[in-house]
Amino acid sequence: MRIKKYNRREFVKAASFAAAGVGVLHHPFLQARPLAALAGKRVGVIGLDTSHSEVFTRMINTGGAEMRGYRVVAAYHPAANRDILNIKPQMAAAVQKHGVRLVNSMDALLDACDAVLLETIDGVPHLEQALPVLKAGKPVFIDKPLSATLEGAKAIVAAAEKYKTPFFSSSSLRFDANVQKVVAGSIGRVTGGDVFTPAEMESSHLDMAWYALHGLEMLYAVLGRGCKSVTRLYQEETDIIIGTWEDGRMGTVRGVRKWPAGIAGTAFGEKGTAPLGPFSEATYQQLIGQIIHFFDSKVPPVSAAETLELFAFMQAADESRRNQGRSVSVASLLTNNER
Repeated sequence: MRIKKYNRREFVKAASFAAAGVGVLHHPFLQARPLAALAGKRVGVIGLDTSHSEVFTRMINTGGAEMRGYRVVAAYHPAANRDILNIKPQMAAAVQKHGVRLVNSMDALLDACDAVLLETIDGVPHLEQALPVLKAGKPVFIDKPLSATLEGAKAIVAAAEKYKTPFFSSSSLRFDANVQKVVAGSIGRVTGGDVFTPAEMESSHLDMAWYALHGLEMLYAVLGRGCKSVTRLYQEETDIIIGTWEDGRMGTVRGVRKWPAGIAGTAFGEKGTAPLGPFSEATYQQLIGQIIHFFDSKVPPVSAAETLELFAFMQAADESRRNQGRSVSVASLLTNNER
């Protein structure tokens, strides 16, 4: 059952920078319009059903030297996408205001760009939409969630390896300035962490994948890989999810569904404690910087192995919920070569 007491739909719509007017996504002349851009620095967007499409486009296209010449030049919205937040027309109009041309097919998008932002908000079609990009050899950032399920995430990783195309997926919260201070050693070795996050669920996804993944990404940024087991205490309005790492460290995620909640937390280390988050638009800037560097270097800032462990953690949390809070092994959900 989908739980909607914490209304992410309204939160995201309020946070979006939607322009007035309606973008026409399937007008026949769109494909024929010229796309002015620098060769090698052209970025294409897949999916106009999230505010990220406009925010990321705006930040890249209005940025300075830190954008290294990259520019979003084209966008494609697959007709089969569910417009879960009902913001597609506004997003189409908004990206056009930043000089982006709308195209009517995946082939047209790939012809127009050198790198891709896969922004479709729904993780279910990510494999289908990522495959042609990976086959074309174009580096791609796949916005969270990488997939709706662990099996879907594994399939995307396998395809990227098959076609030797670099990709990464991440929440912007991983690159929050406070998180990165802890990663850089501000409190010494990290001994644990507690985070809180909105946790609305979507029935087609792992429970944490729809939104609570933001908090989990912060936790993994500071604790790293190596979670051994997960225990979940579930109530309709709240989750408490406890991960135990192989070296005995523990991390917790409190998911909030009824009340408004930010995304933040605390890291514990040998030299003291430090805040994680809270989320702000500056956090998006940090992620965009990582994406631009990735497009240039082709080196992902987050490994596929870590992303797969995140998904195994989330699946373990679901299995723990189904089994009244029983501890579930993370390793059992991953094959040896994925660990």
